[in-house]
Amino acid sequence: MSYIYKVLVLILSAFSLSFCALKQNNEMYFPQEITATYFQKINSNQGDAEVAFDFFIVLDNPIEQGTFLDKIYFKNQTAIVEKENDRTFVAHFQEVELNKDLILDSDSTKEYGNKVPVIMKPKFELEPSEAVLEYRNKEKTFFYKIKGVKERPMNPNPSGIKPKN
Repeated sequence: MSYIYKVLVLILSAFSLSFCALKQNNEMYFPQEITATYFQKINSNQGDAEVAFDFFIVLDNPIEQGTFLDKIYFKNQTAIVEKENDRTFVAHFQEVELNKDLILDSDSTKEYGNKVPVIMKPKFELEPSEAVLEYRNKEKTFFYKIKGVKERPMNPNPSGIKPKN
C-alpha cells in the first residue's frame, strides 16, 4: 500500500510542477516609472490605404542597465520596440487592411482566386486603451499591462517614411 501511495504522490507532484513552466511572468509593476504612453496615427502621403500608427512609451528616467524593451501588443497586433532616445521608445504598427475584395458568383469556378481568411487569436485579451509590454530584465522575460493609452492627433508624415515591421 505504501508503494502505491508513494507513486501516486510522485505523479501528482510532477503533474502540478509541470504547470509552473507554462505560467507567464505577468508583472504588476514595471521596474521604472512610465511618464506617458500614447499612440499617434501617421499618414505616409501614399493614398488612403497607407495609414499606420506609432506607439510611444516615455520613461521618467533613462532605462536601467540590463532592462530591454522587446515588443508591444496593442490592438491585436505586435510590434518591436525601438529606442528613440534615453527616455523615449517607439513601436511602429502598420494598419491591417481587413476589407479585401471577394469574387462571389453563382459559378464557383470564378471564385477560385479568393483567399481563405486567416483568423489569428490574439495573445492577450485587451481593451482598446490597453497594451502589453514585453521586456527582459536580467535575461528573464516579463509582461507588463499598460492601461489608459491615449490617442494623439494624426501626424502627417511629410518625409514619406514607411513604418518598420
